[in-house]
Amino acid sequence: MLSAYLRHGFLPTLLLLLAACGHQTPAPKPSPVGILHPPNPYRALPDHTRHSGVFPRPAALEAQVAFWRNVYATWGRAVVVIHDDRYLDTIYEVLEFPAVGESLTADQKAWVANRRSYWQDRLYALETKLDTGTALDAEDRATAILLTGGQRRDLRAMAHNAAKRIRSQRGMRERFRRGLEIGARYEARFRKIFRDNGLPEELAYLPHVESSFQAAARSSAGAVGIWQFTKGAAEKFMPVNGAADPRLDPIASTQGAARYLKYAYANIGNWPMAITSYNHGINGMKRARGRYGHDFMRMVEEYDSPLFGFASRNYYAEFLAAREIASQPERYFSELAPGLQTPAESQP
Repeated sequence: MLSAYLRHGFLPTLLLLLAACGHQTPAPKPSPVGILHPPNPYRALPDHTRHSGVFPRPAALEAQVAFWRNVYATWGRAVVVIHDDRYLDTIYEVLEFPAVGESLTADQKAWVANRRSYWQDRLYALETKLDTGTALDAEDRATAILLTGGQRRDLRAMAHNAAKRIRSQRGMRERFRRGLEIGARYEARFRKIFRDNGLPEELAYLPHVESSFQAAARSSAGAVGIWQFTKGAAEKFMPVNGAADPRLDPIASTQGAARYLKYAYANIGNWPMAITSYNHGINGMKRARGRYGHDFMRMVEEYDSPLFGFASRNYYAEFLAAREIASQPERYFSELAPGLQTPAESQP
């Protein structure tokens, strides 16, 4: 992981954080279950993709896009990041396990939970001291640096409920890389389907967010296939014409996704909200639009509906990150670039 810090120019900030923590009360010694890394002195990197102008990318969304870029293209499945679920440039700790499978073991999950609890305790202590006017010690000051992401943010406002915003995220680099391999077989055909429906072709990248192009993917909510259609949505946008489930057919489900997204855009009126509706639902986005109009960033930052949670707030940012990576895979997965295209299966 240190090599990643060096590649991205993070070393000066890393040294600053280590110096700030030099005299703090030592944290519990790492369990042999997990390898602890210093907090990632994270920053949003500039986007070098070509913008079509169809999918706006507000500057205020940049931290979220960069976070998901790291999840998809930098952090592998052995890495778990403990972070703030509202301010994604606030990262408290990066854990890396020496050996992992598709899922973490019970011991590894317990260690992640232990570290989340540790940071919750530190944040509760910081908030209490700020509220009571108690002097901060070295550990509190180091926590404050991490909480604000090294930026000039209102510390008291950031500390309020920060302990409740603790979240952990596992890296997905291997899964995204596999999605690129699978997606290359279908990209040209998917793009043609969207083009034929008068839609932006880059919507073909959305399965990277939904399923990583796993045709047999199934969610706990009953969503199935590359496009993760529920049964009810499938009946509306890709009627069943036979015994086979069309959700498991990459082409039929893509045609259904194109119909859905065309309908969503016609009813909502802008792409950030139409794409988010794929996670939150069209009626949910209409309610949000009724409160915030077409101000997408206000909706992301302020909408407090219990159904508009972490996944919905981040869905469009995830799409932008996936689009950036998948449109230039050689920049992030150089080992796969020569073989990404499969000519026989990529013709319109």
